[in-house]
Amino acid sequence: MNAAIDHIRPGRTEQDILYELLLKLGLDLCVPIKTHVIAGKTVQSVGGGTLIACLDERITSEDAEPLASGIADLRTSDEHAGETVVIFRDSAFQDDIAKTNIAAILNQRGLRNIRSL
Repeated sequence: MNAAIDHIRPGRTEQDILYELLLKLGLDLCVPIKTHVIAGKTVQSVGGGTLIACLDERITSEDAEPLASGIADLRTSDEHAGETVVIFRDSAFQDDIAKTNIAAILNQRGLRNIRSL
C-alpha cells in the first residue's frame, strides 16, 4: 500500500511531469509556458492559462491561501478566454486541510477544474 502513495517515478523533474501532462491533456508541446513563483512555489502557466500547474513537492497549510490567491490572480491576468485546468501533485499536500483550503479559495475565485496527480 505504501508503494501507491506517490505514483510518480522517483527522479522525475517538474518539467518531465509538465510535458507528460501536456501530452495527456492533448495540448501542443509548442504552447507558451510561463514560469512564476507564487508563495515560494513554482507555478507554470501553459497556453495563456489553459493549464496552470504547481508541481512542487511540498505544500503546507500556511502556503494554501497565498498560493491559491496568487494562482487566481495569475489566471485573471492571463488573456485566455476558455476554461482553466489547475493541477497539483497530490502527495505535496501536508494534510487534507491544505488541499481543501486551496480548492475552496480557487473555487470561490471561479477556478472550478482542479485536479491532482
